[in-house]
Amino acid sequence: MNILSGNITSIQGSESLSLVKIAVGNTIFTSIIINTPQSDTYFKLGNSVNVYFKETEVIIAKNENLNISIQNKIICTINSIKHGEILCELELSFGEFTIKSLITSNACNTLNLKNGAVVLALIKTNEVSLSPYD
Repeated sequence: MNILSGNITSIQGSESLSLVKIAVGNTIFTSIIINTPQSDTYFKLGNSVNVYFKETEVIIAKNENLNISIQNKIICTINSIKHGEILCELELSFGEFTIKSLITSNACNTLNLKNGAVVLALIKTNEVSLSPYD
């Protein structure tokens, strides 16, 4: 599980859903939450939160100019690749932060991924979870 810490910069609510923007360093993450500021005390502008997403939910692309609906687009550098028969684990850095991605070995080979390469990590908004900062 990828766990980052950040601060809530924006909350847009409708009924029982909230679209939340979180600053993690210089990167803005977007999450859709089934909560409102009225239902959770930690859920306020400026508050520190933990940002969670699974390694299997981090999609890798080589083209930074993708015109797609995914909100969370993070330019990263590949620190390391652990090649497996079926899966590859990528360790990615952006700024001072590190995240991991699990993709198929076939995808890794097709994209010709190498250590030091710059890639785009993509995480769907509904795959990003939040919790109070510990």
